[in-house]
Amino acid sequence: QVQLVESGGGLVQPGGSLRLSCAGSGSHGSFNVMGWYRQAPGQQRELVATSTRGFTTNYADSVKGRFTISRDNAKNTVYLQMNNLGPEDTAVYYCNAGPGPNGVPGNYWGQGTQVTVSS
Repeated sequence: QVQLVESGGGLVQPGGSLRLSCAGSGSHGSFNVMGWYRQAPGQQRELVATSTRGFTTNYADSVKGRFTISRDNAKNTVYLQMNNLGPEDTAVYYCNAGPGPNGVPGNYWGQGTQVTVSS
């Protein structure tokens, strides 16, 4: 059974930073691709960033240059460093994992963590 446990969300002022973490447990092959998606109120869930086990990354255009995804394969853990946050980044952020390919959401989702950017 695959589980994804997220942490690190919260309230931050515009221009601030947050770091999200997601730790996975379960079948090793389920973590070939790990990443983050987000869903704002009234919006569809969208890709933020993903990373393969070989560290090939994929970012949404809206976060390029501000967000950085990284992972620790030994721990099946993925991180999202978010800098220069703006109100448009307010959303519930979901960790995702799956066998691949990169860019295609996997079958496994975390419970979601709220990120709110507001002064």
